[in-house]
Amino acid sequence: MSVFQTLHLPNGATIPNRIAKAAMEENMADPEMAPSEQLLQLYRSWASGGAGLLITGNVMVDRRAMTGPGGVVLEDDSQLAKFKRWAQVGRSKGAQFWMQINHPGRQMPGKLGQQTWAPSAVAVELGSLSKHFNPPREMTENVIEDVIRRFVHTAQLAEQAGFTGVEVHAAHGYLISQFLSPLTNKRQDQWGGSLENRSRLLLEVVKGIRAVVSPEFAVAVKLNSADFQRGGFSPEDARQVLEMLNEFAVDLVELSGGSYEAPAMHGRARDGRTLAREAYFLEFARELKRAAAMPVMVTGGIRRQAVAEQVIASGIEMVGIATALAIDPHLAAAWRQGQNNAPALRPITWSNKPLASLAYMAVVKHQLYQHSVKRAANPGVSPARALLCNQIDDVLRTRKYKRRMAAATL
Repeated sequence: MSVFQTLHLPNGATIPNRIAKAAMEENMADPEMAPSEQLLQLYRSWASGGAGLLITGNVMVDRRAMTGPGGVVLEDDSQLAKFKRWAQVGRSKGAQFWMQINHPGRQMPGKLGQQTWAPSAVAVELGSLSKHFNPPREMTENVIEDVIRRFVHTAQLAEQAGFTGVEVHAAHGYLISQFLSPLTNKRQDQWGGSLENRSRLLLEVVKGIRAVVSPEFAVAVKLNSADFQRGGFSPEDARQVLEMLNEFAVDLVELSGGSYEAPAMHGRARDGRTLAREAYFLEFARELKRAAAMPVMVTGGIRRQAVAEQVIASGIEMVGIATALAIDPHLAAAWRQGQNNAPALRPITWSNKPLASLAYMAVVKHQLYQHSVKRAANPGVSPARALLCNQIDDVLRTRKYKRRMAAATL
C-alpha cells in the first residue's frame, strides 16, 4: 500500500491518491462573504500540487456565527456563481474537492457583536484571553433545529456549486464538538446527558445532508479522537460515535483532536505520548479504526513521506496534511518525483499556550497569504510579527463585518 494508490469511497467515488490537503482557516472572503480572488489563487496552488483530496477551510452555515471575520459563508444562493468558480478551481487538476461546513458555537469572537449560542451556558476558559469570547446562551429547541437546517442547506448548495463532497466539522471545540463533550454540554433534554443524546446533533445533521444530496456526493465527518481535557470527550466516546456513524452513509471520518482550550491540533496535546511521533494522532486513529466501517483519515503534524507511508501501512486510508501544505502546496507532487521535502515551521515555545496557539495559526495564515498573492512561502517569519499582522488584519476585517451586518438590519 502506498500514499499514491487510489482510494474508493463507499459512495463509489474515487480519490486519486491517499494525500489530503486538510482544512485550514483562510479568512479570505470577499466583502459579500464569498470566495475572493485571493482565495481562488490559493486553491490554484493546491489544485496543481498533487494531493488527491482538497478540503476547504471553514465555510460557515450562518453569517451570524463566525469563527472570525473574513470567513466564507454559504447560507443561500445569492453568491453561488463565486462558489462555482471555487469548485472549478479546486477540481481543475482532478482532485476531489470537499467543502468543510461549520458553526462555531461558543468559539466565536465577542468583538463580532453577535449573539453567542452553545449547547449550555459554559464560557470559554482561556485565562486572560477569555475576555475575547462572550458567555454563550443555551440554545433553544428552535435554535438547534435552525442550525440543523442550515448545515443541510449549505451541503445542498455545495453540491449545486460543483463540490464533490462536504465535511461536517464536529471537532476542535466548535458547536457540534461542544454538544459531544460533557464539559460543554450540561443539558438534561434529548440533546444532552448520555453520549447517545450528545451525539444527536451530529447524527441529525449527517442524516439530513444525506437525504438531500445525491448518492455519489461524499459526506464526511471531522471528529476529535479526544478533547485532551479531563472529563471531556474521550477516545472511548469517539469509538462509540464512530459506531453510531456506521449506521449512516458516511464516506470518510477524519480524526483530529483538541479545542481552543486545549489546542492539540497544533501539537500541544496535554498527553505527551501523542507527541512521540510526527503523526501525533495516529495512535488514537489505529485504535478507533477498528470501530469504523468507513475509511479513516488522520491529520496532525505529518510532513514527511516516510511518516505518511507509515500511516497508510498501519491501515489508515488517508493522510491529512495541513501546515506542510501551507508552506509547500506542491509537496505531494514533489514526493511523487522522489524528493524528500519535509516543510516545517519553527517551534513556538512561548509559556502562554493559548497565545502560542494564536501565533502558530498566524504563522500558518502568513504562508497562505503569500501563496494567495503569488509569493513564495516564508516559514521563517517571526511569530510575533505574524501575530501582529494577523491582529491588524483581524481588526480591519471585523470593522467591515460589523458594518455589513449593521447594514443588513436596516
